[in-house]
Amino acid sequence: MSFSQISSRLQTELKSNNPQIRFLLKKSPGLAFTTINEIATEVGKKYNIKISLNFPERGKIEDYESYGTENIGFVFQRDSKSFPIPRDLIKSKASEVLKNSQIHDAYMYEGKEGVRVISQNYRLDILPASLHIWGKIDDNIRNFCDWLLENCYEIKPGVEGAFSETSS
Repeated sequence: MSFSQISSRLQTELKSNNPQIRFLLKKSPGLAFTTINEIATEVGKKYNIKISLNFPERGKIEDYESYGTENIGFVFQRDSKSFPIPRDLIKSKASEVLKNSQIHDAYMYEGKEGVRVISQNYRLDILPASLHIWGKIDDNIRNFCDWLLENCYEIKPGVEGAFSETSS
């Protein structure tokens, strides 16, 4: 299953729950936040991924049209400290797809590795166990994340539950 397919399903689920979320936003933004992330969690369970939506700016939660299109976190394998492919390959692909971005090694301590991609409009934190997208997801980010899910996180397009060790 590709990043594009997962994020599309997430957006569909959030939009179908939009009336409930908008009601909860008026009543209690905290309750709306919980509901939004419960929906994201349910979508993620289909792929054995933990998905969370983040609202880093005050009032951002009220922009319900943007749900699922920005500020998303994916957790894949909790205990991984190194990538299954060379880190330089990730950096090379990021440089190729995400032009005009700064690409750095990140989180390089205690035997862990990571990559951070920074642009004026977004930041990607790429870790062996997770992927965090801070900012709006455009076509280039989507294409790069599709590549990451297939090549780094080994989630093949069209295969739900790629990391499933037991069926649910």
